[in-house]
Amino acid sequence: MNYMDKYNEWRNNPYFDKETKEELLNLEGNEKEIEDRFYKDLEFGTAGLRGVIAAGTNRINIYTVRRATFGLANYIIKNTTEEEKNRGVVIAHDNRHMSREFCIEAANTLAACGIKAYIFDSLRTTPELSFAVRNLNTIAGIVITASHNPPEYNGYKVYWEDGAQVMPHIASAITEEINSIHDYSTIPTLTEENKNLVVTLDEKADTEFIEAVKKQVIRKELIEKVGKEFKIVFTPLCGTGNKPIRRALSEVGFENILVVKEEENPDPNFAGIEYPNPEEQKALTRGIELAKENGADLVIATDPDCDRVGVAVKTTTGDYALLTGNQIGGLLTDYIIEGLKEKGELKENSTLIKTIVTSEFGADIAKANNVEVL
Repeated sequence: MNYMDKYNEWRNNPYFDKETKEELLNLEGNEKEIEDRFYKDLEFGTAGLRGVIAAGTNRINIYTVRRATFGLANYIIKNTTEEEKNRGVVIAHDNRHMSREFCIEAANTLAACGIKAYIFDSLRTTPELSFAVRNLNTIAGIVITASHNPPEYNGYKVYWEDGAQVMPHIASAITEEINSIHDYSTIPTLTEENKNLVVTLDEKADTEFIEAVKKQVIRKELIEKVGKEFKIVFTPLCGTGNKPIRRALSEVGFENILVVKEEENPDPNFAGIEYPNPEEQKALTRGIELAKENGADLVIATDPDCDRVGVAVKTTTGDYALLTGNQIGGLLTDYIIEGLKEKGELKENSTLIKTIVTSEFGADIAKANNVEVL
C-alpha cells in the first residue's frame, strides 16, 4: 500500500481506536503530513525504535510498540529454547509522554505470546533495567525511553540476556520479524488465560540494584573523610534519576546534597529544557546557578533515563567548568586504577576496554599504569 492507502486503513479499520482515528481525521487535506506519517514504517535500528509520538506507521504509538514487541516475541520463540523463553522479559520506562502506556502495551503483547513480562510499578532508570535483566536472569529487556531527545519523542530499546543492548545481528533478525508483520490486527491481545504472565516487581528489586551500585565504591575512606562537608548539587533533569541517585549517594555517605527543585520531579516536558542532555551546558543552567548560590563543589546531572551523566566542577575562580564525557571517563579510570593499586588489588592481567568513540585519554592513563588496553 502507498501512504494514502495506509492512512485510510488506519482511519477505517475497527482495530484502531477512536482517539487515533480522530487524530488522523484532523490531518485530512494535509497530504505532506500524512505522507510523512505513513510513507514508511518506523525503523527498528541497532538500539530499537525512536520517533515522534503520534498516530501513523512512521511514528511511535501503542500500535507500533505492539508490532515491535510482537516481532521481538517471535524472535525469542523461534531462536531460544523453551527454558530460555520461560525466563521472560523485564521492562522499564522513563517519564516521557506515553512511556507508561507503551510499557503496559509491550508487557501485554509479550504475555499474549506466552512470554512472562516483568514490569516496575512506575518509572525506573535504564541502568536498573540492565541490572534487572541479569539479576532476574531474563532472556531480554526493554526500556521505553528516547534518552535525551526533545519532549515530543519516545523510544523503545531492546536489551539481551547480558544486560547490554542487542548486538547488530540480533537487532537485524528482530527487524526481519517486525517487517513481516503487515496486518496489525494479527498481533495477539491479552486474555484472562495469560494475564498472570505480567508480573509487577516490588521494592526488593530497587534495593538489590542500589546494593550492587554501592559495592562499586573503592575508596570508602575518602567518603568517610569528606562526605559530611562535600557539597553536591544534583539534577535528574525531570527524569528517572532523582530517587536512585540520591539514595545511592546518601547511603554511601554523602550527606550534603542539594537538588534543583524545578527539575526534581518527573516531568515529560522537562521543565522547559528543550534538549535534556546533561553533557550540554544549557541543560545545567539551573544546576550551576544553584551551585553558585550555595558554593557547591560539584554539579551532577543525569538524562531522563539516567544512563548519561554530566558533571561540572568548581574552579579556582569560583566558576563551574563542564567536563566532557571523555574527561569524566578518564577521571573514573584513574580513580579505579589508583584505588585498586592502593589496596593491592590491581591484577597483572587487568585490562581496560575502550570503544571507537572513546578518546585516548583513559587509555593513556591505563597504559601509564601498565594496564592493557583493548
